[in-house]
Amino acid sequence: MKYIEKFQYITHDIPHLSHIEQAQQACEAGAKWIQYRCLSKTDEELLQDINAIAEICDDWGSTLIVTDHVHLNGKADIQGFHIEDMDADFIALRKLVGNDITLGGSANTIENLIRLASEGADYAGYGPYAVSETKANNYALIDIQAYNHTVKELQNKAIELPVLAVGGIKIYDVEALMQTGIYGIAVSGAVNFADDFIEAYQDFYSLVKESAVN
Repeated sequence: MKYIEKFQYITHDIPHLSHIEQAQQACEAGAKWIQYRCLSKTDEELLQDINAIAEICDDWGSTLIVTDHVHLNGKADIQGFHIEDMDADFIALRKLVGNDITLGGSANTIENLIRLASEGADYAGYGPYAVSETKANNYALIDIQAYNHTVKELQNKAIELPVLAVGGIKIYDVEALMQTGIYGIAVSGAVNFADDFIEAYQDFYSLVKESAVN
């Protein structure tokens, strides 16, 4: 069983902090999971970022996950990939990266989650919960009742895929989300745009851990 952190932090293209600065601050705040999400750079630029962030993660004992860009596997110290394409073939992806690499996927329906579990994904981001400041999408929002229903459905089917709520989540959403039995929470904007990045991260982290029911 691979290590999957309950509170996952995602970097983004934002004007006031580079991806490297975001990763540094998150690790200083205690982050054990950094998802590098950059879809706007060349491979050379991506690798410059990834190598720098990998060193930071290594210094702080954090797991480094890269959004998409599976073709960079083996070219940097990357522990895993998060694939946003909900139609991606995870059986083929697993063959490509091997068993040691962590593979996560995005989902918006129970059917998405069941398929990810059946194809060997290690975890799933399930959302969006709310409108996100950092990622535009047209998928239907998933409310608390739907998270409750999803958790029960997966339990009934004996599916043990770790599922994390994601998408526009604020600090005041955490307790209710975690009480659904969801595995964890992933955030970006609520930390990146906070007045105090480190304090915001630590507040989220503490609340996720305190509110977990499993």
